[in-house]
Amino acid sequence: MDRQQQQNVGKHTDQASSGRGGTESAVGEELQASTALEQQRALTVNLMEQVCERDNLNRAYKRVKTNKGSAGIDGMTVNDLYEWIKTHKQELIASLLDGSYLPQPVRGVEIDKPGGGVRQLGIPTVVDRLVQQAIGQVLEPILDPTFSTSSYGFRPGRSAHEALKKAQEYVAAGRSIVVDIDLEKFFDRVNHDVLMSRLARRISDKRLLVIIRRFLNAGMMKNGVCIDRHEGMPQGGPLSPLMSNLLLDELDKELESRGHRFCRYADDCNIYVQTMVAGKRVMASVTQFLEQKLRLRVNRDKSAVAYIEERKFLGHRLLRGGQLGIAAKSLERVKEKVRQFTKRSRGGSLKQVISELNASLSGWVTYFRYAKARTQLQRLDEWIRHRLRCLRLKQRKRTKSIAEMLQSLGVPNWQAWIAAGSGKGWWRLANTPQLKQAMSINWFKQQGLINLVLRFDSLKR
Repeated sequence: MDRQQQQNVGKHTDQASSGRGGTESAVGEELQASTALEQQRALTVNLMEQVCERDNLNRAYKRVKTNKGSAGIDGMTVNDLYEWIKTHKQELIASLLDGSYLPQPVRGVEIDKPGGGVRQLGIPTVVDRLVQQAIGQVLEPILDPTFSTSSYGFRPGRSAHEALKKAQEYVAAGRSIVVDIDLEKFFDRVNHDVLMSRLARRISDKRLLVIIRRFLNAGMMKNGVCIDRHEGMPQGGPLSPLMSNLLLDELDKELESRGHRFCRYADDCNIYVQTMVAGKRVMASVTQFLEQKLRLRVNRDKSAVAYIEERKFLGHRLLRGGQLGIAAKSLERVKEKVRQFTKRSRGGSLKQVISELNASLSGWVTYFRYAKARTQLQRLDEWIRHRLRCLRLKQRKRTKSIAEMLQSLGVPNWQAWIAAGSGKGWWRLANTPQLKQAMSINWFKQQGLINLVLRFDSLKR
């Protein structure tokens, strides 16, 4: 090649590099990331020894003990675990180190979902939970630092409120359209080969990889029949949250490479864009990525491109300007809980009912402390008191008993008898002036009932 040809080749090369807008730089970054991954992987040859270290196993035992939970298929409870460990500790460690450990099938349990339908849980035995917890404690410090900053679920030092705060920033910046992606039965649809290939990129200890694969393949016992599993992972095992983040981190990295603004909490992913056209384009391309690359299914009925006010995220509703509100479904769910606590057919004293309500409502209102919700909470307070007055009337049952109760609470004799003998149903009677006077806001305060508005205001300070 003569000098002129060399100059031309160099000229065209420079132009191509410039036209690519920094592609070489991007490739360089990818190579650096790949090299860092290989260096990290080289340090993970003997992870099983770390899993079996005494301090790690002790921490795992304490965590399993604290988390409690139901027994697996063998019937062993968390309280039985200590005695089992005393007898089988060395045998357990040996099986982990030589790679022969075999997990037992999980116990299949179905629970009702708040929005209808059922959720399939898989309850591992307590020994398998111990092993999963010990493995997770070793893997988390290796894997978690590599995850996206836009991922918030099941990660140390991160929370739902941080995800909401970031979503507020995106909305305040003018991104009022959300691409709300719902993964259909995510934990039941995880492809084992895809997940294990992602894990093998980062972890080189083959014993650990084999045992995790066995946990994925462990059958599910339902109604006395063990069902083989070729996809999915048990929603109830200590390793499942970390593995789900590992798999979905590939989605996060893809979204980051495209320059998207998004928040992901477990399998709940919201992408914020400026126009409906852009949103539909993103929905189509991300759906294709999830289904073809990660082999997950997008629920087209529940996923949507919509204005932020029309969707919910982590129980909240995002409003223009970035403010938060309580989603309608979240209010309905808490009301359904209150209905269960205050069933007129239930036994127990009013004091017991109030104690149960307080335990549930205190955490609920604390979770929504950043929302613009004072009016909603005021109405909810009134409705709860109405339910409790109704319950109290049902407990008294008879006209004379109701009249005596009202008199004891300061209602004049004649008004008490008029109310008690009115013939109104419990719900209507509970809303009469006499009942509101007898069981007023102050009266409920004396009984110890939480006031949601006051609690909410105190959290705002």
